[in-house]
Amino acid sequence: MRKIKLGTSSLEVPVVAVGCMRINSLDKQEAERFVRTSLELGANFFDHADIYGAGKCEEIFADAIGMSPSVREGIILQSKCGIRPGRFDFSKEHILASVDGILKRLRTDYLDVLLLHRPDTLVEPEEVAEAFDQLERSGKVRHFGVSNQNPMQIQLLKKAVKQPIVANQLQLSITNSTMISQGFNVNMENDSAVNRDGSVLDFCRLHDITIQPWSPFQYGFFEGVFLDNDKFPELNAKINEIAAKYGVSNTTIAIAWLLRHPANMQPVIGTMNIDRLKDCVKAADIRLTREEWYEIFRAAGNVLP
Repeated sequence: MRKIKLGTSSLEVPVVAVGCMRINSLDKQEAERFVRTSLELGANFFDHADIYGAGKCEEIFADAIGMSPSVREGIILQSKCGIRPGRFDFSKEHILASVDGILKRLRTDYLDVLLLHRPDTLVEPEEVAEAFDQLERSGKVRHFGVSNQNPMQIQLLKKAVKQPIVANQLQLSITNSTMISQGFNVNMENDSAVNRDGSVLDFCRLHDITIQPWSPFQYGFFEGVFLDNDKFPELNAKINEIAAKYGVSNTTIAIAWLLRHPANMQPVIGTMNIDRLKDCVKAADIRLTREEWYEIFRAAGNVLP
């Protein structure tokens, strides 16, 4: 699969990441087959979080892949920490304890990437810096990033954190594209002109932070998928038209739309369906034209000024 550099790091990663939030919905044989197929497709970047299945997803993954030193060398592991029941926690104590738990469940000595999972308004950047320094020195974490953070929140962290922020995991799909649409409506008196994220798209591009779109097929906040959904007739008609042109599925085109953006994004797909996984991976080999990208954007209900 085509690869990109993750942020400013030297880590080369597939352009499609495999999200493991739902791996606990599979039985043992299904999980083994899914992970094996991912590797066969070159999709060897696996995204986890300590809250997925209350940690069970990491355990299931480690069993499914048959974690061993030789297996570990051929995969890239990312996990996230910071969400606790009813609150967020970026304290040094919690970050360190979370990573130890993650490593134990994944049966590995290190994470390639650790993300802070959503913002914690009580964050003390100096504590995060101490935790990151300790994790880096011990070899437990090699690269660091964030999720769902705006530019000022990242800048606040960088007040103390010396490690590069290599990734920012953000909600983004064809129907959830405010970070793109507000850029078209600068200085306009309409709802699309509202800057809800501090121009996070431009910020990440300026600072070489890889955006990892999550829920690339969802509309709203986990309200459902937009593909083959009667609520989006014009969008689906356009996606299907373009899919037919390339001889691929609508799933492939939805991911190709994200990959066409010059920000060099790395979508995180959450499907546990092997056929859809294969369709997502095919997007790495498709480059939509500028006209096709804009046609899909407009078909989603976006109006260009």
